[in-house]
Amino acid sequence: MNHHLTQTSDRQARRYRSLLEVAEVISLRRDLDELFRELAQRLPAVVHVNYVALSLYDPDRNLMRLHTLQANVPAEIVGGLEAPIEACPDGFVWKNQRSVLVPDLSKEVRWSRVIQLMREDGARSCCFVPLTTALRKLGAMGFTSSKSEAWDREDLEFLEQVGRQVAVAVENVLAYQEISRLKDKLAQEKLYLEDEIHTEHNFTEIIGESKALKRVLKQAETVASTDSTVLIQGETGTGKELIARAIHNLSGRRERTFVKINCAAIPMGLLESELFGHERGAFTGAIAQKIGRFELAHQGTLFMDEVGDIPLELQAKLLRVLQEQEFERLGSTKTIKVNVRLVTATNRDLPRMISDKAFRSDLYYRLNVFPILLPPLRERREDIPLLVRYFAQKYSRRMNKQIEAISAETMEALTWYDWPGNIRELENMIERAVILSQESTLFVPLTELNLSTETGPHSRVSTLESAEREHILRILNETNWVIAGPSGAAARLGMKRTTLQHKMKKLNISRPS
Repeated sequence: MNHHLTQTSDRQARRYRSLLEVAEVISLRRDLDELFRELAQRLPAVVHVNYVALSLYDPDRNLMRLHTLQANVPAEIVGGLEAPIEACPDGFVWKNQRSVLVPDLSKEVRWSRVIQLMREDGARSCCFVPLTTALRKLGAMGFTSSKSEAWDREDLEFLEQVGRQVAVAVENVLAYQEISRLKDKLAQEKLYLEDEIHTEHNFTEIIGESKALKRVLKQAETVASTDSTVLIQGETGTGKELIARAIHNLSGRRERTFVKINCAAIPMGLLESELFGHERGAFTGAIAQKIGRFELAHQGTLFMDEVGDIPLELQAKLLRVLQEQEFERLGSTKTIKVNVRLVTATNRDLPRMISDKAFRSDLYYRLNVFPILLPPLRERREDIPLLVRYFAQKYSRRMNKQIEAISAETMEALTWYDWPGNIRELENMIERAVILSQESTLFVPLTELNLSTETGPHSRVSTLESAEREHILRILNETNWVIAGPSGAAARLGMKRTTLQHKMKKLNISRPS
């Protein structure tokens, strides 16, 4: 009798020491995988355990998800398993808030799929205890053993005590992770907001008075108040990002983040991670969790530039996000729901890519809900003098120079150049001109422009005259050949009526009969 009491006393003492060790482990761990790994190694000293598992309730999907599974025997660990609440013992424990003890798995008729998985891992008995704190019901903690009838009533009470300690630790770790995630998100949002603040252009700084530009701005204003997907098409350098920002700034999302990503600037292997994020260990080099651009743009706007460069295999995942507004990070099975307004841009011919099987037609139709076509600079030449003056002022202030004038001949040459690089090329040229200017008149190195667009003996002058003639004819047709007046061709071209008439005579332009 005394011997039995001594054994019982020793057993209780070992368990109290074990509970103290558990408390110590909990205080030192901020990683749930590490915490449960330690538990799997320490608990067998006082109770027969081969596997220790953490299952958490997922309120978004109303199911139980295996968060971590650790073993002290050779095992093929599989994480991320999910099951409906009614289909698993951990769901039963979470819902009913009472422990489950299964002495012999071969005789258990409930939860057949989960029980079968345990038996395949060599388990003969299992036990699940609630993980509950004063604030919420978190989930359940599971134990399996390779022995049948592995635990008695005292063992179950001990494991319930362990569960009560672990529940507090799990809640603290989840809170810590959530705080870290929010801090990371806020830090990245701050970076994007700073980037937005330091961006030189916003809607009020889109320069131009041409009909072509005003038509685009009217389209942007019309679609901004909706949440519709916008596809901005246009040549490189036409200002697609400016229009995307204008749409965001005019929308109800203007107070939230404007996140941008250039799909052509990111290696194909990293683009999925950039868009959707990844978990630590999702692939070689993934040493920390990363929040993707979609998650970062929640409640805001995501601008995807060069969307035509997205690999075909990634297009299906993008389509799902557009349709369902949900995705999973790389290396995770947890579904993340987002509310993102998507604006995309491309300089590629997407219908042709569809014909070449390089772009999904269903994705194209989702992106092309509201198309906006940006005109190249050569189709809005009347805006070029305004842009030249704007960039000249911008860079002269930045370089502390006094640039007060530009010669008529230089402005004419700039106006009739085709600008294959569009506004970006023009801005670079004017910045270079300000650097080179030593006096108050802007010196533009026109010889650097490839003004001859054709091979052969054609001179620069004849090429300029041809472009000028074509442009004047277009404006005359748009104004129904009305030359004078506030809405006439001369006013549209920014010149006097007599100057226009002189040019028409010089360029052999006459009204068709």
